[in-house]
Parts: sequence; C-alpha cells; structure tokens
Amino acid sequence: MLQSTDILAATRPIKVGMISLGCAKNLVDAEIMLGDIAANGMEVTADAEEADVLIVNTCAFIDSAKEESIEAILEAHQRRGLRKKAGQKLVVSGCMSQRFSKELAAEIPEVDAFMGLDQVADAGKIIQQVVAKQSSPPLNLVTPKPRYIPDYTTPRFRLTPKHYSYLKIAEGCNHPCSFCVIPQMRGRHRSRPLESVENEIRNLVEEGIKEINLISQDTTYYGMDLWEEKAGPRQPVDSARGPTLTGLLERIEAIPGEFWIRLLYTHPAHWSQELIDAIAASSKVAKYVDMPLQHIDEEMLQMMRRETSRQQIEDLIHAIREGIPGIALRTTFIVGFPGETEDHFESLLEFIEQTRFERLGIFTYSQEEGSRAAKMDRQVPPAVKNARYRRAMTLQQKIAAESAQSMIGREINVLVEEPLIARSESDAPDVDTRVLLSRTAPVGQFAKVRVSGTQVYDLRGDVVAED
Repeated sequence: MLQSTDILAATRPIKVGMISLGCAKNLVDAEIMLGDIAANGMEVTADAEEADVLIVNTCAFIDSAKEESIEAILEAHQRRGLRKKAGQKLVVSGCMSQRFSKELAAEIPEVDAFMGLDQVADAGKIIQQVVAKQSSPPLNLVTPKPRYIPDYTTPRFRLTPKHYSYLKIAEGCNHPCSFCVIPQMRGRHRSRPLESVENEIRNLVEEGIKEINLISQDTTYYGMDLWEEKAGPRQPVDSARGPTLTGLLERIEAIPGEFWIRLLYTHPAHWSQELIDAIAASSKVAKYVDMPLQHIDEEMLQMMRRETSRQQIEDLIHAIREGIPGIALRTTFIVGFPGETEDHFESLLEFIEQTRFERLGIFTYSQEEGSRAAKMDRQVPPAVKNARYRRAMTLQQKIAAESAQSMIGREINVLVEEPLIARSESDAPDVDTRVLLSRTAPVGQFAKVRVSGTQVYDLRGDVVAED
C-alpha cells in the first residue's frame, strides 16, 4: 500500500535545478534545456536544495573554465550528500561533457548522466530517464560531431533579465585557429534559416525585449555555409545566393519597435564594406562591434592560423571607424602564445596604444589538449604570460580611463539595468562598463543621460527629463 509521501512523490512534478557556466552560447543551451524540461511538465527551481535533479552545464574553453567546471561538479556531488533531499540526481551537460564524457564518467562515477550538445532540446525526456534510473554506471548520452541548431519554435526558459536576451544565429565553427578546440566540441558551422532568426526576433520584441545580442562562434560567417553548399566553397559572398549577416540586418530594420541589436563574436576575415554600410544605415543595430583579434604581429597571426594579416586588420578598423561614426570597438588578445617573443609582445602593445580600442580584454594563452598550439615548441612560461597580461591591461586601463573622461558632457542613450545602473550602446551585458545614474529610472527601459563624471571606468550620468 502506498504511503502518503509515496503518493506525493508520484504525483508532484519533478523539480530541476541548474548551474550554468561559461559564455552566452552556453547560456542559450541552458535556456533550451530548461525550456524543454518545463514543456515536459517539470518544475524549474533556483533552489538546488529542493531539486530532484541538478544539472551542471559546463564550459571547457580554457584551463580555468575546465577547472571551474570540475569544481562545480564535485561540489554539487558533495553538497547533495548533505542535503535533506535524498536521492538527488546529478547530470553533467555542456562543452566539457561533450568532449570528456568518457573520462569524466571514469573519474566521477557518482554522476548519473552525461549529455552532449545534440541532446539539449531533449533534456525533458533525458531527465525522466535519469529519474527512473536505479543503477550505475552513469548514462552516457553524448554523440560525436554535434549537428543540432535551435529554431524560433524551440522552447526557451529565459535566464537573462526581462529586457535583454541572447539569440544564437548559428552553431559550430569552421576556423582552423591553432589555439582553439571549439570545432572539435561544437562541430562544423551551421546557420539557422534567415526566417527562423527573424521570427525569433519578432517574438522577442513582442515580449518586450529591448536588447537582442546576436551570437555564434562567428556571427560574420552567418549564412555562408548555406550558400556555399550550392555555389561551392571560396566563392565571393553574394546575398542573392542565400542569407548573409547583411541581409539579416536589413530584414531586422523592418521590424517595428524600439530595441537594440548587438553584434557579438565577429571575425575580421569575414567583414565587408556591405556589412559596414548596413550597420551605419541601421536604426536598430547598436554602434558597437565585438571583434576578437587575438594578436596583431604578423608571425603570431600566422602561427595562430587566424586567416588574416596585420594590414587587413588595420585597414578594416579604419574602414569601420570611417564608415560607422561613433562606433565602439571591443576586442580581445592572447598573450603568451607559443613562440611569442618580447618583440612580438611589444608590437601588440604598440598596436593597442595606437588603435585605442573602446573596450578590450586580455587572455593568457591556455595550452588546450588536442589543439595544434599545444604541441608547439617554445611554450611561454606562466610567469612571463602573467607579466605580459599585467602590462597589457595596465595600458588598456589608462586608455579606458581617458576614453571615459572624454564622454563627460555628452548625452547618450542607455538601457536601465537596475534603478540606479544602466548600460550605454557601447556596453554589452556582463563584460563591459556601466553608467551609474544620479536618480532612479524605470528598469528595462531606454533613457537619455547626460554624462557628468566617471568612477574608475564607469560613467556617472544625470537622467535627462523627457520633453
């Protein structure tokens, strides 16, 4: 005979919690998993203590990300032994699971299941399978060479604030960068149909979203895989053949409503004058470009297999700034790549000083197992890498402070994040600076601000009253 507690357990919905690590692309995967879980009648909870199943959505981009993921898995396992809820299941997903599921299953057999990138849209069914599972070893559901891409009809459980969202326009990567293993984890580049992206943007705007951040491993490659299938590789980009990022931006311009579109993760090899003109002409696209360059020295670019040259990069930056007045350029660089000499590094510092990026980040090189660079000679010692990181960031901090000072007295449009905190058009979520407001403003709405001062790299501003 069933006891009352057994009846409750049999009738109440399964509660699922999640710890999601890593980049915005991983965050979208998390939203898709939770969306499918909710669509299957389960309850998403932010309280890990009460979850019947806890998912750790991992990152494996660099060593520090892998270490954070391992720590999160182990901590989740250890903490479930201390919780009041007995029998909590533990599932590992994301890039680390995709790449190392067999190794992780051997080292952490306490995990109940590993799922990969092709399984994100089937998370509900997988959770039900995990709950019903009684014995070890862990379920390993990972399939090689992922092919999945989402559609606008794919259920999503939003993990961002109500006023902004990330939209994945493509998945995977075709670039041969010698320091990176993303293609091995996420597969070949595959673009969503243009209509699918446009429909999702329309849905988001109707929901009240004010900022949509377009993401993929390389947003500037969007659509090229679709027309290359018909025309063959290495043919000139022609929007008549199929979708391109330029064509997408032109379609977005026709969508009614007040919102920003932000371009993240563009690659310098795939920019065109056509794209520059489209951004300049758009009232929807934020005058902000995220374009990771990784280095500028010619020899380093060749060893990194970046498919571009210093001259091409310099010409492109000039064309972008000339063609899009008021543009804010964000980039990232890697220091301590194998074979990087002091001369190579000094060349990078000179370029940073000369170009004066509005936003810039520095990574120390991470020796990724399975990458070409991991096998290269002349690996740079950690102490040298860290010293170069500090020198580059010190230079950029000076440039950023001067850039912030130059904004004093200007009126800018901002998106209010919290009653006294906003972001300008030049600031992407989570990675860039903020605008500190002198009085409260409605959260999730646009406002006009007059910059009155700075606080380190952040701006201070007075909200300008509407006429």
